[in-house]
Amino acid sequence: MLKQLTVLVVLGALELAARANPASLVAGGKAPEDASAPSTNDSVDVITEIDYAYELDSSSLVRERVGNPSADPNAPLPTVRDLKFRQFRHTITPRFQIGVFNNTFVTFALPIVIQQAREITLDEGVDRAGSTAVTDGLISANGFDSRDPGTATTGDLMFRGPVRHGLDQVHVGLGIAPMNQAQDPTKPTWKIGVEARLAVGKVMRFDPMAPEANKGVSEGMQQLKLWTTFAKKLGWAEPWAEMHWLVPLTGKSSSLFDDPGYGATNWQKSPEAGIGMGVELYAVDKPADQTRISLDLGGRADVHFEGREYTELWELFAYAGDPRLASHPLALNPDPTDRTPDATLVSHPGITNIENYLETTASFALRAQIGPHVRFAVTGDLVWKTDHAITFTDAGIDRPTDDNDLVNPGTDEVNPLHVPAIDLVGHRYRSENGFDVVLGVQGQVTF
Repeated sequence: MLKQLTVLVVLGALELAARANPASLVAGGKAPEDASAPSTNDSVDVITEIDYAYELDSSSLVRERVGNPSADPNAPLPTVRDLKFRQFRHTITPRFQIGVFNNTFVTFALPIVIQQAREITLDEGVDRAGSTAVTDGLISANGFDSRDPGTATTGDLMFRGPVRHGLDQVHVGLGIAPMNQAQDPTKPTWKIGVEARLAVGKVMRFDPMAPEANKGVSEGMQQLKLWTTFAKKLGWAEPWAEMHWLVPLTGKSSSLFDDPGYGATNWQKSPEAGIGMGVELYAVDKPADQTRISLDLGGRADVHFEGREYTELWELFAYAGDPRLASHPLALNPDPTDRTPDATLVSHPGITNIENYLETTASFALRAQIGPHVRFAVTGDLVWKTDHAITFTDAGIDRPTDDNDLVNPGTDEVNPLHVPAIDLVGHRYRSENGFDVVLGVQGQVTF
């Protein structure tokens, strides 16, 4: 049976992952000679696809707080409510697969962010004077709105960044299908591939003196993705599974993922790994005219490992770390060995180290195939994220030259990216109750 390759785009952290059925349609798969095979069509040479996705992200941002004499010393670190995060994003992604040899194909995708907007508000029960972001000087009680920087924000709004749009990466890959059920009905369709994600767009930065000047969406990182998928049609059901591993390679010269030297650790973008599985259930399956309607149900688990990321608060951190402003508690000293009062400070990039966390996703798709060449789908995901620290930068490293189990201040053991105001235990920000909703539509034509 020839069936669509379905991929829904989600940019976060901003990375794209396979959604729902990992597909048994193989570009470059030759026509089966066995008349009893699930499909007797000619080979598929080109698969074209257009995806649209709407994503709504939300989370609560709490702060570790120490110093309460009545707190139980054996209890976990106490936290207080502070802020809430919300973001929406519209993305369109053209995709192409071109068969270059028997069961071998090249892939190309161009995820285009049409609009991305985010805002930070006060959490329930928190007022402006009581917010730790205000009391610690990260932002004034007047808040900040990139669309109207000179006017105080109203209601619960504390920070609003610019509306962003553009292109992050171009995805170019190569895949093969060692097994293809369309050619041998006794075997599943097994595909493996590699994909290079090349950063081409304008790198995301935030300048509080010109907040509308940069509206890019790129993280400026080149990445490598290894993936594999399995699918096997069994009458009215088709189980499927997928796995992937995504690692950072190098950054563009303008990328914020720079190694500052000294005692810096984990300064690269965080890697990711994921596994998913599900089943596609056919309500209508007419091989004669290749009309099919199906419901695809699945789940996925994605692990984000420790590393640096554009978190919910990255723009606020960049704002609070600009030494040109009167209050800049997050500004960095690029030379930790220089502890003089007139040491030159540089702006905080906004990105911070994150703690390992897990995303679990429940996915669904309603699919329709009209004839041998046209397919449509409506898709949806519900994504839950485990609670995790988003300011998790280490203080530095204890070098063998002074092995005392301490990071000695004023030495090259110090991590220049570490800011005690937000990275020190008891002062860190944590993302809790993270929840995303992703809705999409897809169309596909094969040749």
